[in-house]
Amino acid sequence: MTESAPENAVETTGLCKTYAGASGSRPALDNVSLAIPRGSFFGLLGPNGAGKSTLINILAGLVTRSSGTAKIWDYDIDSDMRAARRSIGVVPQELNIDPFFTPREALDLQAGLYGVPSANRRTDEILAAVGLSDKADEYARRLSGGMRRRLLVAKAMVHSPPVLVLDEPTAGVDVDLRRQLWAYVRELNRNGTTVLLTTHYLEEAEQLCDSIAIIDHGKLIACEETQSLLRRLDAKEMTVTVADDMGGIPEGLKHYNVELHDSRRLRFFYPPSKINSGEILAAIGDAGHRVIDVATREADLEDIFIQLTSTAKTIERRAG
Repeated sequence: MTESAPENAVETTGLCKTYAGASGSRPALDNVSLAIPRGSFFGLLGPNGAGKSTLINILAGLVTRSSGTAKIWDYDIDSDMRAARRSIGVVPQELNIDPFFTPREALDLQAGLYGVPSANRRTDEILAAVGLSDKADEYARRLSGGMRRRLLVAKAMVHSPPVLVLDEPTAGVDVDLRRQLWAYVRELNRNGTTVLLTTHYLEEAEQLCDSIAIIDHGKLIACEETQSLLRRLDAKEMTVTVADDMGGIPEGLKHYNVELHDSRRLRFFYPPSKINSGEILAAIGDAGHRVIDVATREADLEDIFIQLTSTAKTIERRAG
């Protein structure tokens, strides 16, 4: 390991991967440049087939890039391959666990593959952290899907890598196990481990990640802090219920983007940077109606995701 920790835990520059097929070459990654800060909880999002797993597999050494460069903990994945591999732990989507190994045996074997001396292994500590102490000597084939998922996380941590990659780690995991898994990963992150997460649960990414990149059709279409990304969509929805029936939208409210959902409910869509809710509520009062309930919904990551990926598809169609 380098004596001083690098500024960025993962860096890619102009990373490309093209697959050849019967119908011609297909770019899985197209000039992707990323800088993932040390100690961050970083989300990598995109539709199925966007290129997320290709990027992760290149970092893990499972796929050879076509061009560009990639570094993990400041080690080039080719020229400093061994150091780069020691610096990353990957939790794959697939449950690739030997059914005839116990969790304890699986972790000891993984630690041995990374050259961790027996005296320095943290098998029991890691099993306890992922809630598998009581299953340490059970065959893996007897573990539930959620337990196997946690065992994959444990295997990725045996060599104490500074970078942990989680590729759809909570797919098929129930709510309680998901909560336990995130409690453990958050603790790792608080203690300095850089976490790179791919997930289809956008609410999960919004809650966990301090920065997010969105990839679509192999291209990086957004990369910034989560809150900055959310501010891109200047939109808010407010549903107001009034005490009396309305025969239609009052004249004083028609200049707003408003819908009448039933005789007593109005739904407003507005940019909060230009219009505030107090202004709308005052206008409702001026129209002679008493407000009895207000519900609001802020733009979330799903709104941003849909907007950006649909825009990228439109641009691609026009270019074609």
